[in-house]
Amino acid sequence: MIQELILKSNDSKFSLNERLDYAIESSKLAKQTEIDSIILMADRNLSLRYFGSQIYDKYITLNRANFELAKKIKDSVAITVAGSNLGSSYRYFRKNDSSYYYYSRALRYYFPNEISERKATALLYIADLQQIEKIYAGAEEAAIKSIIILNKLPETQSQLDKLWNAYNLMGIVSRELGNYSKALEYFDKSNKYASLVYDGFLNEVYSINNKAGVYREMGEFDKAIQLYESLIPLRDKYEEEDPTFYALIISNIAETELRSKDYSFIDVRNKLRESYKIANRLSDEVLSMNIAINTSKLFRDVNQSDSISKYANQALDLANKVSSNEIKQDALLLLGDISEGEKGKYYLKEHIRITDSLISAEHNVRNKYARIEFETEELEAENEIIEAKNEQISKENLYLLMLSMGLLLTIILVYIVISQRAKNRKLYLIQLQQKANEDIYNLMLGQQDKVDEARAKEKLRVSKELHDGVLGALFGVRLSLDSINFKEGKEAMLARAKYISKLQIIEQDIRKISHELNIDFVSGSGFFNIVSELIETQTTAYSLDYKFNFTDDIDWDNVSNKIKINIYRIIQESMQNIYKHANAKLIQISISLEKGLICLSVIDNGEGFDTSKSKKGIGLKNMSSRVEDIDGRITFTSQSGNGTTVKVKIPYLN
Repeated sequence: MIQELILKSNDSKFSLNERLDYAIESSKLAKQTEIDSIILMADRNLSLRYFGSQIYDKYITLNRANFELAKKIKDSVAITVAGSNLGSSYRYFRKNDSSYYYYSRALRYYFPNEISERKATALLYIADLQQIEKIYAGAEEAAIKSIIILNKLPETQSQLDKLWNAYNLMGIVSRELGNYSKALEYFDKSNKYASLVYDGFLNEVYSINNKAGVYREMGEFDKAIQLYESLIPLRDKYEEEDPTFYALIISNIAETELRSKDYSFIDVRNKLRESYKIANRLSDEVLSMNIAINTSKLFRDVNQSDSISKYANQALDLANKVSSNEIKQDALLLLGDISEGEKGKYYLKEHIRITDSLISAEHNVRNKYARIEFETEELEAENEIIEAKNEQISKENLYLLMLSMGLLLTIILVYIVISQRAKNRKLYLIQLQQKANEDIYNLMLGQQDKVDEARAKEKLRVSKELHDGVLGALFGVRLSLDSINFKEGKEAMLARAKYISKLQIIEQDIRKISHELNIDFVSGSGFFNIVSELIETQTTAYSLDYKFNFTDDIDWDNVSNKIKINIYRIIQESMQNIYKHANAKLIQISISLEKGLICLSVIDNGEGFDTSKSKKGIGLKNMSSRVEDIDGRITFTSQSGNGTTVKVKIPYLN
């Protein structure tokens, strides 16, 4: 049941809410088993459904529980999955220390030489987190490990995209460390992998933009501007996916020209204004902040204090919003340079305070990440000690168990040796008896086959005899009487007609007997034909119109012959009753399967009868007896002048 619910929760034909409900129900049932592995299986599936339904708080809470349960039962795969899920979640919500903690914990449970994309991804994201926190040596080491694993994996779109990400990250780290030649090399490699990704166009332009930034840091401004300008004609391609990217390119060109000291004031100002309008329209506060600080620097070069103050204060406000300490430092320096007296001193003191706090914060972050690493290693060491102790205890218990089992086996073997001889003789006698029983059984089976064969032959012989002998003779007599029916004398004609009518009745009865004797219910596949022939034959004889509905849902091979025979007889008896008593013109017969019951209904449009007053005749009693014999139920519904309905319900697989 739990597995069935899990399969339903992953079936896309159901809505997201239905799939979530199935996953929640499977989790509840799993907890009732009190089996940790089953609970973990169901809850891992439930966490995916929470993620798909964007219920992130429950997704995180459940993954934390899964992480602890997986550790308890030492399911390394489940540990890495839950740890990576938590790492990704906290990374998305910018809780970098929690993200780093769970990625680091997850990495401990991969095999040292394991080559898997999941492990490479964990290393890549750890490198990204360390780069954000400016722990460049650690970021470089993790990124290299990720690249080594990715290069050993089969080439897929996901693998190529992660290789782009890893080399792009290596380029950023090398640029921050001042290793510009390596940074250019890494950005070229990232661009190569971006070109191999099916939808990697945006990755390509990002790599080119990053490479241009390296040239700017190197002071090769013409090369930087050339690369930036090569991205402008591609605006239509990246505009839809990243509408702020064009504004970023224009801003980067303006900043590069500004830093080169060889520029047109009006041209740079216009570029900054154009990019600022786009960034402001798209509410990109980070880009607006960078444009504002560059605009302030532009006006510093022409010594326009009011404009310097205006744009530096804009940049400072935005830096406080987005927590960009570097821009805060630049803005405070600009404001300190143009402000006099105490105000200027205030800006410079703030600049110094932020610089000191940044150094302290970076130191604390490095210590925190190192502490997380140390705590992880320490916890793993404690776990190893505990596991070693448990293993030692387990070994001692195993030795005791083996000794006990050895003694028990010795006692059992002694008992077997003592009793085996007596058992052997008894077993031999039993085998002789079984052989004799088998011979008798086979003889009985052979005899039964002969009896069945003789019965079938006799049945066929009687059927043929009735049809070809008696029926043929009676048919001849009827023709003879019919031929002399035209002789003179009204009285003679009436007498002959009476005899002819009786012969017709006898003929119908004999035909019915012949037909019944020749029916074979052994093959379920022919039951439809048998019933159809019965209905067609009798309705023709009784001058009735009929409708017959027969379902394909019933596998008649699995229905016992006893049930099929009784269904056949009930239909037959019903039609005879209709012919004799109902004076009907139409009969409707249907056989269907409803909720595990074979449902038969026979409806006529005849005269009907009052069921509260009329006594059941032999025909109705026979039908009731047949239905009762096969554990079914039968109802008769009728009113004078409104026809009669017979409904029968029989268990399908009795």
